[in-house]
Amino acid sequence: MPNIVFQHADKRYDERAERYVFRDLNLHIRKGEFTVLVGPSGCGKSTLLRMIAGLESVSGGDLLFDDLRVNELPPVKRGVAMVFQNYALYAHMTVYDNIGFGLKIAGLPKAERHALIQDAARQLQLEELLQRKPTQLSGGQRQRVAIGRAIVRKPSAFLFDEPLSNLDANLRAQMRAEIAELHRKHGVTTVYVTHDQVEAMTLADRIVVLSRHGLEQFGTPDELFDTPANLFVAGFMGSHRMNLVPVDETHAQQLLLLTGQSTGELAAAGIGTIGARPEDIEVVDGSAASVQLVERLGAESLVHFAVGGSLTPLCALSTDRSIAFGQARALRVPPHKLHRFGPNGQRLAP
Repeated sequence: MPNIVFQHADKRYDERAERYVFRDLNLHIRKGEFTVLVGPSGCGKSTLLRMIAGLESVSGGDLLFDDLRVNELPPVKRGVAMVFQNYALYAHMTVYDNIGFGLKIAGLPKAERHALIQDAARQLQLEELLQRKPTQLSGGQRQRVAIGRAIVRKPSAFLFDEPLSNLDANLRAQMRAEIAELHRKHGVTTVYVTHDQVEAMTLADRIVVLSRHGLEQFGTPDELFDTPANLFVAGFMGSHRMNLVPVDETHAQQLLLLTGQSTGELAAAGIGTIGARPEDIEVVDGSAASVQLVERLGAESLVHFAVGGSLTPLCALSTDRSIAFGQARALRVPPHKLHRFGPNGQRLAP
């Protein structure tokens, strides 16, 4: 279970061009930690995972497992196991043979191999499916087989590349719980790529937020949600997007409603953008905002409010089911719940 450390690491595909996937990346994934990589498509999440696995080279700097530099170490000698998005199972083999294939290639004795396969099957509730072929399994069962193939190798680190993206919502929730339980049981360093906010917030000890410009923030789910480092993280993290209101005259009425201050006062204080999460906006009696849209989510509704002449509505999460299109209400945010960002997009101290 190593610490996985990137020190001033670069990644680029064209050595002649100054186009980097990562440049001067410094990242320390702690031993036994469940780390989730999130970010928009094309930001390098899977590339970073494949660099750890040895499937992608490091163009510059160092990748360390504890104190061992592994830049040139081949994948088979890194002691990691990777679970892919498409399962990558052998269609002509049974579940039993798929799980044990790597052990067979490694020359493990048959009896020892059998014990490891049975143990993994027990953990993943696959005991009754061991003689089936992958085509006879559901998506969730196939993913369990792929995870079982990783477990039996007893790796020093698990690497998951969007393993649940092909499953429906109910199966995703079930598999999330199972992956979390496996991590609690084995305590192995785990790096997990996803585009799903709920997966990231549910599973992670710490989350790496990536953009096309590199690493934006690395911290616990609570840190990223409560104190986003910049506008990118503020807009990206959270199942309901944070309201981000630029400090300009177009948004003057929204700013006054949220903060009680004028555009000039906010600008003089060095504030470039005000942020407010929908969860933190209270819907109260009044007439400052007009209901533009109500998204019924079950116990809660995401309500879009038109305020002033701004084209961008303010969104609030409410349990009040009497709210309907066209109604007039007022909005209130506790001052300590507001997020303030400078003109450069960086978070400002309270």
